[in-house]
Amino acid sequence: MRNIVLALVGITFIMGCSEENKETSPIEKTVLPNIVWLVAEDQSPEWFPMYGDTTIALPNLQMLANDGVTYENAYSPAPVCAPARSAIITGMYPTTLGTHNMRAHASWRGVNNEPTIGIPSYSPVVPDGTRMFTEYLRAKGYYCANGPKEDYNFEKTDAAWDESSDQRHWRKRKDGQPFFTVFNFKVCHESQIWKRGKDSLFVNPKDVPVPPYFPDNDTIRHDLAVNYSNLKRLDDQIGEVLAQLKEDGLYENSIIFFYGDHGGPFPRHKRALYETGTKVPMVIKFAANMDAGSRDDRFLSFIDLAPTVLSLAGIEPPKVMQGKAQFGTFEAAKKPRYTFHASDRFDAVYDRLRAVRGARYKYIKSFNTDLPHALPVTYREQMPTMRNLRALHASGNLNDEQAAWLNSPKPEEELYDLKKDPYELHNLAAVPALADTLLFYRKLLSDWMTKTNDLGGFAEKELLAKWLPKGVQPALPPLEMEEKGVSIVLLSKKSDATIVWKRPQDSIWSVYSTPLPNKVSFEAKAERIGFIDSDTLRYEQ
Repeated sequence: MRNIVLALVGITFIMGCSEENKETSPIEKTVLPNIVWLVAEDQSPEWFPMYGDTTIALPNLQMLANDGVTYENAYSPAPVCAPARSAIITGMYPTTLGTHNMRAHASWRGVNNEPTIGIPSYSPVVPDGTRMFTEYLRAKGYYCANGPKEDYNFEKTDAAWDESSDQRHWRKRKDGQPFFTVFNFKVCHESQIWKRGKDSLFVNPKDVPVPPYFPDNDTIRHDLAVNYSNLKRLDDQIGEVLAQLKEDGLYENSIIFFYGDHGGPFPRHKRALYETGTKVPMVIKFAANMDAGSRDDRFLSFIDLAPTVLSLAGIEPPKVMQGKAQFGTFEAAKKPRYTFHASDRFDAVYDRLRAVRGARYKYIKSFNTDLPHALPVTYREQMPTMRNLRALHASGNLNDEQAAWLNSPKPEEELYDLKKDPYELHNLAAVPALADTLLFYRKLLSDWMTKTNDLGGFAEKELLAKWLPKGVQPALPPLEMEEKGVSIVLLSKKSDATIVWKRPQDSIWSVYSTPLPNKVSFEAKAERIGFIDSDTLRYEQ
């Protein structure tokens, strides 16, 4: 696929750059791809027609799949949104970044009925060179827009987006400017199971398939039917975006990604390291509908998304990124053979688990066996399915397979043969014939934790003491300015800080990449994930 992708990228996309950058530096005169992300919250592949489910028609997503490539092994490194989104936006594992706890950055901590856990809202001081990948796109002239959800588990940088709101749109870019636009859809979020529980259903609860890890009763069937109905609402909203792309003449030659931000909204899905919590639907429609209707079984992790988009835009991914470009100019020669996953704190409850998934086997390691998998997460307890499972478990009315997720203690090690047991119901960790397989995956996971500097082994308060001296985020030093002829050179003493600037009349910060003319009044500052911005430098013409 690689050679074809590169050829198409070379002929089909719009050239452009921002007016700010035109005034200060030449933009590389190449055609650049327009890229759109359509992000569904809290969904697993099992409910979508491109993965074989015929319960409900989703014509817009099916059209996209017909025009694109369906990925059969796309995964999130975390089974919950904020850690997962930190991986998406940086190309790095949450356990390396320090964004593994849900949530770290939460300015409302302790109010509005959120649990008080004695942990302030904070941004971890991420490894050197870590950036939100859209900074590189903007520096190259892209219009980058996102909305309405951010939730990166750290405070975003002003360099990341031209706009981040529910009003974002590629139509706000300048004429001829290439764009990267993210549309986040919350209509299929976990909370919508109970918030839309009395809304119209588009499927009959009697017709929905019930997976074997759930009991088959009216409560479970109704919640499943609500989710299917929410998927129809999602499909309608995605259809509006696709129609706008076609109206603007951009559909055929845009690269369009559709994916879920982690597994499904139900218990044993979201927050779980089983396939139902980490495996996501993913479709990519390439330019000119290349390889339309095909399927791809490569392992694709969220840490690969950032380097892949940069590669498609002709930008070499920085070496700090742990993911690998799957397509484009800098496509990696080797495809991943495994995906790695982690879960830690959920709201006020700590429970550390790690997992590795191979072509056939999944291995899960629990570091807190005294806790059940079914953690008492207050937010989730609002769902009728969760309350139903609790009641049936307490009364002894679940079978062994259904009760296992709620039982305490839980196993220290779990090993599943996904070929024979796709629902991960039969733990094989104690099977003598698979002792070598267990040892292999145990070591594979241990080596990954060491190689990636897994921070989950440290107490969160211990990490905070390191990152936030005296309880406050560290601050970047003021910028330094040098006048060189007719140009102004800006410097930061923090070598990996990003410098942003804007003119007095501007509302959007631009990424500083080349000296500014001394005939322009401007403001500038340095920023970096985990640091308070530097004081703003103001230059008057």
